[in-house]
Amino acid sequence: MPLQNRVDHYGEIQAVSSRSTLTGNRGILHGEDGVLHRKYQHQNWVTCALQFNDRKRALMAPGRYTHLFFLDEATAFAAGHRPCAECRRRRYKSFVAAWCKVHGHSENGKSLPQTIDRILHANRVVRGGTKVTYQAPLAGLPDGTFFADRGKPVLVWKGARFRWSFEGYRQISHQTSVPVTVLTPRPVVEVFAAGWTPDANV
Repeated sequence: MPLQNRVDHYGEIQAVSSRSTLTGNRGILHGEDGVLHRKYQHQNWVTCALQFNDRKRALMAPGRYTHLFFLDEATAFAAGHRPCAECRRRRYKSFVAAWCKVHGHSENGKSLPQTIDRILHANRVVRGGTKVTYQAPLAGLPDGTFFADRGKPVLVWKGARFRWSFEGYRQISHQTSVPVTVLTPRPVVEVFAAGWTPDANV
């Protein structure tokens, strides 16, 4: 039976067997039984490299953070995760530079990562872990953004639309003049709109 450690665009953690290109964490979410008992422990939601400095990772180890997995970077951003400053240093620095151009630098009394995490957290979940979404015209969404089509995530990418699953993408025809429900957090979409683009396995 697959472990409950694959993350979708609603930030939900599912038990499915699928390939992933990134891992990440939100703290210790599981108990000694390997069952998840919370959706997150802290606001520092990051994505990490699958391999880094030959570190060995025991999944669902007691007292260790819960390893989460993502199909790609665009998926991780939609779920509310940002690049890790250690194992994804180059990507982190690139994203942070783009973030600062759009949103400014650190808040008083907080480091820049703390500032980013606080803003992201307010735009990804409400109390209880429910996903934060917003409405926007489809035509104005930048590459790398996900929106919901009948509850299913769809990626905007290079002028096309791709329906997402844990296994990958399938191109679809989708045009609408009415606003759509955007799944990627608004502050991240604003960074994408300024020219920074996430990786997507399309």
